[in-house]
Amino acid sequence: MSHTVFIDGGAGTTGLEIADRLEGRSEFELVRLNEAERKDEDCRRAALNFADFAILCLPDDAARAAVDMIDKDSGTRVIDASTAHRTEPGWIYGFPELVGTSVVEGADRVSNPGCYPTGFLALLAPLVRAKLLPRDWPYCVNAVSGYSGGGKSLIERFESTDSNIAFRDYGLSLDHKHLAEMKAMAGLKHSPVFAPSVVPAYRGMVVEVPLPIAAMRAASPPQELHAELVRFYEDSPIVTVHDGEASELLLHRQAEPSDRLDLYVFAHDKGKTARLVAVLDNLGKGASGAAVQSLNLMAGCDPLAGLRL
Repeated sequence: MSHTVFIDGGAGTTGLEIADRLEGRSEFELVRLNEAERKDEDCRRAALNFADFAILCLPDDAARAAVDMIDKDSGTRVIDASTAHRTEPGWIYGFPELVGTSVVEGADRVSNPGCYPTGFLALLAPLVRAKLLPRDWPYCVNAVSGYSGGGKSLIERFESTDSNIAFRDYGLSLDHKHLAEMKAMAGLKHSPVFAPSVVPAYRGMVVEVPLPIAAMRAASPPQELHAELVRFYEDSPIVTVHDGEASELLLHRQAEPSDRLDLYVFAHDKGKTARLVAVLDNLGKGASGAAVQSLNLMAGCDPLAGLRL
């Protein structure tokens, strides 16, 4: 018997990629609305309450409103790809490698991690938990993403015929919406200083946490950080911890979709400094792939089905 899935906001970039990953899978049947029905609140409400699973690909306020439309006795289980519920009580953070697959399997409300936080948390959370890095250090995060992460308006800006954008630095108010989940899920005392940017590539993302180890209190040597990440992710078919010997890391303008997450620890030969680096697809493990992974677990399916690894 197949599970019914309604993607609310399915016409957007994330929703379209989720539908593409579910295409042809007998375990799921998509509940589809035409353009007029998508704009009709009663039609959306009916779909939200009919489906076994609702995946919300909406702005934050709209996602909250959609959750309010779901009757308590409907049995609909929700995966929210917005920022709205990532630190809300009663919601499970949809990062199985960090919170545990069994936790996601049994959840009724799952909040998809943000793309940048996925890279940051994959690197830092295991090391802080293992007490190899201090929780009270003022961490910095330097990150660059493909422009698809900004939605339709940013895609149009980069792809317009008169576009001359080579690099877009933003989040300059230092009050980015990802900070709350970065701090909470890594167990940090302070929010990190977050410097996100965008380049003229459609998809892909590099997230880096520089570590001045010699200046840090109670920070372990880089080889111990690397060893702990290897141990933590040793059973994961999605996350790979590399040896850190790469001479360069690249984002490609025409990269294929991927749901992988690649981690690196680069270090000074005397261990005084290090760079923790995550490479991922902002639309894959950073968005749609993560939602499908959680959906697989919640529905009791093969966790890797529909993923591009």
